[in-house]
Amino acid sequence: MITIGKTYTLKAVKKLDFGVYLDAEDLYEVLLPKKYVPRDLKMGDEIEVFLYLDSEDRPVATTLKPKAQLGEFAYLAVVDVNDAGAFLDWGLEKDLFVPFAEQHRPMEVGRSYIVYLYLDKLKGRITASSKIDKFLDDEKAHDFTPQQAVKLLIANTTELGYKAIINNSHWGVLYKNEVQQRLSFGQSIDGFIKRIRPDNKIDLSLQQGGIQNRDKHEKLILDYLNLQPQGFAQIHDKTDPKVISDLFGISKKAFKRALSNLYKERIINIEKDGINIVKKT
Repeated sequence: MITIGKTYTLKAVKKLDFGVYLDAEDLYEVLLPKKYVPRDLKMGDEIEVFLYLDSEDRPVATTLKPKAQLGEFAYLAVVDVNDAGAFLDWGLEKDLFVPFAEQHRPMEVGRSYIVYLYLDKLKGRITASSKIDKFLDDEKAHDFTPQQAVKLLIANTTELGYKAIINNSHWGVLYKNEVQQRLSFGQSIDGFIKRIRPDNKIDLSLQQGGIQNRDKHEKLILDYLNLQPQGFAQIHDKTDPKVISDLFGISKKAFKRALSNLYKERIINIEKDGINIVKKT
């Protein structure tokens, strides 16, 4: 289904003096104004455009790239405030509207805020809200997995570190003792899922997992497993402490803690007769 607020590749079907009409299926024919029409565009050609509403609330197309689309979060600057609300620069000629009721605190011209873009069901307009928590449901199921590459938006700080929005859908945490660079509010950055905790909360990392980035005890275990046939070893959390000490030079408590971390991150499997690495690194 084609809707406003998204980017699509549409076919040119009718040329007029003021632009070209594109076949937008559910929205019928949508105008691409003349100033955005490439000189070599022919009828039947396809072109990538963003759909939104013009000043008269009619669907219109543009080849300009907005800073965010429907269903996404973005860090945008306020360019105007009036009796209706605030207006943000999102890269298009028509500014993005934020009603007063959707402002976490009163917005000021010249300042930037993290907002979520949604469709106002009453007026059918693309609208923004800085009340971002109501669009992030940590109870909602997700299919993130450890080591998965994700897009992050730094949205808050806590005593533990930085709260980040993951792929426009969930909260995650970057621990400050693991961050070796300066991060700023509203910054977009690539990251990785580090761990899915038992309470379904998500720990993040700016470096992809692997032996080089792990706790020293975890590294010892992974190094050992990588040297074994099929990555399997007849050791587990019930193994005699002396055997653990002889193999790794660490205590049984430290071994169990490292084993637990690797298991939670789905790096290893724990079987009745031993452990095996899920994927050799």
